Amino acid sequence: MTLFAVLFEDDQKNAAAIRKEYLPRHFAFLEANAASIRTAGPLSREGDAFAGGLWLVEAETADAVDHLVKEDPFWAAGLRKSVQVFRWNQVFAEGALL
Repeated sequence: MTLFAVLFEDDQKNAAAIRKEYLPRHFAFLEANAASIRTAGPLSREGDAFAGGLWLVEAETADAVDHLVKEDPFWAAGLRKSVQVFRWNQVFAEGALL
């Protein structure tokens, strides 16, 4: 399996309303896919409540990650403006080189 970093940029149009309505479904989606989505959380810029999100995903291919992204209720609701998927090689953790 390969680790991927997934960066989302949110479409700020109607973002607050979409988050409010779809957040419980988004959380349920994350929990249902916990075997692949290792960690997830929102990103913000200074002065902004939310600017996007970040996931670390374990998957066979970038196409599998893309498929997972498209199943997220936030994607279907139009919250996400863009997504970038990168292979990630962890080399440092908890104060030590790996």
